[in-house]
Formats: sequence, C-alpha cells, structure tokens
Amino acid sequence: MGDKEFYSKPFVVLCWLIAAVGGLMFGYDIGISGGVTAMDDFLLKFFPSVYARKKLARENNYCKFDDQRVQLFTSSLYLAALVATFFASKVCSKFGRKRTMLVASCFMLIGVAMNAAAINLVMLIVGRILLGCGVGFGNESVPLFLSEIAPVNYRGAVNILFQLYVTIGILCANIVNYFAAELHPWGWRLALGLAGIPAVMLMVGSFVIPETPTSLIEQGYLDKGREILEKIRRTKKVDDEYNQIVHASQFAIQIKNPYKKLTQPSSRPPLVIGILMQVFQQFTGINAIMFYAPVLFQTVGFKNDASLLSAVIIGLVNVFSTLVSIKTVDKFGRRALLLQACCQMFITQTIIGVILTIKLKATGSLGRGEAILVVLLVCLYVMSFAWSWGPLGWLIPSETFPLETRTTGFAFAVSANMLFTFVIAQAFLSMMCHLRAGIFFFFAAWILVMGLFVIFFLPETKGVPIDDVIERVWKQHWFWKKYMDCDDDDIGQHYANSSKQDQV
Repeated sequence: MGDKEFYSKPFVVLCWLIAAVGGLMFGYDIGISGGVTAMDDFLLKFFPSVYARKKLARENNYCKFDDQRVQLFTSSLYLAALVATFFASKVCSKFGRKRTMLVASCFMLIGVAMNAAAINLVMLIVGRILLGCGVGFGNESVPLFLSEIAPVNYRGAVNILFQLYVTIGILCANIVNYFAAELHPWGWRLALGLAGIPAVMLMVGSFVIPETPTSLIEQGYLDKGREILEKIRRTKKVDDEYNQIVHASQFAIQIKNPYKKLTQPSSRPPLVIGILMQVFQQFTGINAIMFYAPVLFQTVGFKNDASLLSAVIIGLVNVFSTLVSIKTVDKFGRRALLLQACCQMFITQTIIGVILTIKLKATGSLGRGEAILVVLLVCLYVMSFAWSWGPLGWLIPSETFPLETRTTGFAFAVSANMLFTFVIAQAFLSMMCHLRAGIFFFFAAWILVMGLFVIFFLPETKGVPIDDVIERVWKQHWFWKKYMDCDDDDIGQHYANSSKQDQV
C-alpha cells in the first residue's frame, strides 16, 4: 500500500476498526470479571470463604458476595489504569498514538498470561494490575487516535467505534462466561486467558495503521504529517486542515508545562466537563451492572446458568444500542441523547428499586415474573446508557481540548474514569449488602443530578471544529464564557485570534 499515492477507502476504515480494538480489550475486562467471580471453581480456589457463604441456603441475598478481596480482584485493574494513564499521556505526546497502543498490548499480554496461569491470589492481583496498565495506555491513545484521524463530519461516529468495541468486548466476555462456567475446573482460566486475543489484535494492528498527522506534526515531522494527511483524506487538497494542525502545534510547543496550562481559567471548561463526564458515566451505575450482572441476577433469584444467559442478553442490547448512537450523534447532537437517556435511566432504576424493596427480602427469591421484569428493566436501562453516556463520555472530552493540553487533559478525564470505576467496583457489593435495593435509588439520584448538569452546564459541540470550540462554544456559554480571556499568559487568546485569521 505504501506504493500507492493514496490509501484506499477500505484501508482507512480498517485503520479506524483496528485502533478501536483497544475498546475491545477494555470491554472484555469489564465483562469477564463478574462472570468469573460467580464461578464456583474460581471462588473455591481463591476465595473459599465466599464460596462457603454462597452455598449457605439461608444466607442473606444481598450479602452473599460481599468480600473486599473479591472486589479487589475486579477493582485493582482500574486503580492501576488510573496511575498508568499519566505515564501514557507522556508517551502519547512524545512517541505518538500508535506506539502507545503497542505498549498497551504488551502490558495486556503479560497480564493475561499471569491471570490465566495464576496459582495464588497475589499472582492473580498482579496480573490484574498489569492489565490495568494496558487499559490505561489503551484508553488514553485510542480515542485520541480516532478523533484525530477522522474527518470532521464523521468525528462523532468514528470516535464512538471505541465504545462500540467496548460493548462488543462485554458481550464476548458474557458469552465466554456462559460456556466456560460448564468447563470444570479450568473454565475460569480459559475465560481470563481469552483476553489475549484482542491484545494480540491490537499489537499486530499497531504495526499496520499509520500515525495520526497531528501526532507526527506535534513531534516535528511536518512533511510526513502532510503525506499521511493526504493519504487518509485521499486528496492533495488538505492545505486548510494541514495549516490548522501546524498552527495548533506551534502554540502547543510554547506550552512547556501543560499541567500548569490546565490550571489557568481558559482550560477550566474542557477540564471540568471532561472529568465530570467520566465521573457521571460511572455514577449511572452501568459498570456495577456490567461487572456483576451474573451476581446481580443470582441475587434476584436466577440460577447460575440463567444469570449468565441474562448477562449475554444484556450484552447484545448494549452492542445494538451503541449502533444507534453512531447513526444519531452527528444528527441530533450530544445534549439530546444525554437528556433522553437520563429520563429513561432514572425511570428504570427507580422501578427496579421499588420491585426489589417490595419483593426481595434478605432470604428467598423473586417470583419468575418479577425476575423477568427486572431483566427487562435492566435491558431498557442499558439501552439508554449505550446510546448516550457510554460513548459520549469518551467523545466529548476528546473533542474539547486544544492540542497544547489534549493528551494531558484527556489523561485527567481517563484517570477520573478509572478512579470512579475503581470506587464503584470496590464498593458495589458492600453497598448492595448494606443498602440492599436502595442501591438503585442511589444511582437514580445521581442520574437526576446528571440531567440537571446537562441542561445548565453542558454546551452542544455537534458540528463544531475542534479549533473553533473556544469561540463558538465556550465564549458563547452563559456560565463558561467568564473563564475565557483570563489567562496569566496570552497564548490562549493569541491562539483564538489566529484561528479567526485563518478562517478569514
């Protein structure tokens, strides 16, 4: 392909699909842990006291899985990813997006090998920590790669490929869990080991895809950056886009300390929104559902096989609903999808909480009809999340930071995601034990707060070029405009004025 003047259109699309495999790794790890921690063979080997409690006939429904070590198995990955994200930011800026993806795949492969071969809890947790490093590097580089390589009119849809792959990864994990649960006593090893497949795919893919023009120009390779830009746009008429990238890169070079730049007023709007989008994404309760879907369905009365099958159904709903977002995000905009989803998630979480409060006591189980209704409500909840807070939680931060703070600012957003994923993963089973059905009211209250945040503080970024966000979004917003033009230096203002001149 290097001999051709331009990459073919299928090759450019293939680059998007290959890069998005980083989401497949993340999704598989989200989905696999809950199913594995519900497998008797796994509990018997690593958490025998939890296995014994699970088998007690009259054990409290809400507390049978409440064990900090079980939760640490799941949540240690996200704590490691939180720390790794800041190292990934440096690697991403200095060495490029595709090399950061390569590092991510290496961490993942080593972590997968340790988990699949684990003979004790220490080995298991160390493997999860290495997986977390892979997730941190992958989640930092992949959304940035997709946003930078996509044409502006397809930026929303292309970036959402990352979340689509996350949902596919969760679905694959649920299917694997369903079948692996029947493979005694090594089914859990197979389930954990298959995470190596997307890691190998990303490793091979990182040698195939080109570096983004933005990253090449940022590193000083101007001619190579223009060459790649012409190839991925399949035209030599790229002067405007090339000049915008070069211009942004020139000002990015002037920012010697991007962390200091992020503390200045003009950086506050994208930083606050980037972090809050990630925090709110977790406080929808989605990862509590995805991590522990099999455990949750056992709690409401499903047998082990039925609970895993229900998780597979949820995974299918998740995938197909994310496709809705790809088709609608650039048509209806970000705010409309987020607000619609808040309404749907609030209603479903509240009804689930009411059903469990009335019908599910500390012992016993739901009737068949109530249990099926809970599954249907969870599906409606997952559906609305999948076309809103799931993909847009990654899209909005990736398109609102200027180049000079892009990797650093996005690192804060990703680390916020990992931190609160860790908090929810570590706390959910204990919260379910103490709050019981009230856990769903807890998340419903947060969803109400999120809706108010979108109404008053989240501007619309549909169809706005990244370089025009300051002028067309932040300076026009009733609240955020007061933070513009207040920096200690004049680089931000100079950047905005120069952007206007380029347009003229």
